[in-house]
Amino acid sequence: MCGIIDGMKLSASVLVRRLAIGFLLLAVLAAGAYWLTRPKPVAVVLKKVERGDVVSSVVNTRAGTVEACQRTKLSPILGGRIEYLGVKEGDKVKKGQLLMKLWNDDQKAQQTLAEAQRFTSTQRVTEICTMAANATREAERQTALRAKGFVSDAREDTAKSEAQARRAACETARAEVAGAQARVGVTKAEQGRTTLFAPFDGTVAKITGELGEYSTPSPPGIMTPPAIDLIDESCLYVKAPMDEVDAPKINVGLPVRISLDALPKQTFSGMVKRVAPYVLAVEKQARTVDVEVSFIETPKSPLLVGYSADVEIMLATRASVIRIPTSALVEGSRVMMLSEGTLVDRAVKTGLSNWEFTEIVDGLAEGDSIVISLEREGVKVGAAAKAVDK
Repeated sequence: MCGIIDGMKLSASVLVRRLAIGFLLLAVLAAGAYWLTRPKPVAVVLKKVERGDVVSSVVNTRAGTVEACQRTKLSPILGGRIEYLGVKEGDKVKKGQLLMKLWNDDQKAQQTLAEAQRFTSTQRVTEICTMAANATREAERQTALRAKGFVSDAREDTAKSEAQARRAACETARAEVAGAQARVGVTKAEQGRTTLFAPFDGTVAKITGELGEYSTPSPPGIMTPPAIDLIDESCLYVKAPMDEVDAPKINVGLPVRISLDALPKQTFSGMVKRVAPYVLAVEKQARTVDVEVSFIETPKSPLLVGYSADVEIMLATRASVIRIPTSALVEGSRVMMLSEGTLVDRAVKTGLSNWEFTEIVDGLAEGDSIVISLEREGVKVGAAAKAVDK
């Protein structure tokens, strides 16, 4: 009996050991399966919080344009055949220089006729006014003789009437000279309607028409290309549309950073010189306000009118403040941090901000590390993560 009992105890002991070994194997297998199937840590890029300057700014909604301070599109007032074309595209011209003239021989003939009439009128003035002077002296002599009783009153009155009539004729002749002079001026003005002179020093940008072709002025309401497009490239500025929401913040004199597509990786200082007094409403586009910006720092490379440009208007500046990249902010003024291999978020209080940096008023200290690779897949609160260089 004792042997049977001892055998049963031995069998139970073996069974327990086997069960323990089985559970241990199951635990190892489960741990191995978890290890193999566990989510891999997300690779994130960290950046230490540092101090620096933060500028609150606004930028244009669409590309701005480099404009000339002086630009005029010239066309003759009258239509006609181009008889003289004294410039070509790209030429530098001086103020008052003749650029184009239409055929106007008929107007020149009218001027010659008017000048001849003026000369004739001038000669008549000499004749008539000389006779008037003689008549006046004769009237004075008759008056003296009448005082001595040598002539009658009738004779004196006749002499005075004659003198008065001659003086009136003299004044009429002088008026005719003035009229003839006015007619000469009219003919010259008519010729001015067929000529184009440079109103300022500049460069000829575009010419529409060739020598001998017919030039047509722009009728009201009909857009016709100008005969000559003249620009003054010595003075340039940028005209850019700003969102109407930002317009109340913009004032004349604010500093500006200007960037040009034609000169990449370069910025130039400028200043707001004008804010349009109205909102531009264009169909299918956001309502905008045009802002004009003058260059303070002129690019060394020559600028061309029409270059596309972007402007960043600085509204306010904070110097040496705690700042983070604006792209590192999560919606709701929060940032993401790595704590013991897990991503956590933290609420922060922000100050000035622009597209590059945001001021942190509270919630972070200099030297803290934050996650800046928010765009990577799997980056979310609670996810396992590890820091990488990039």
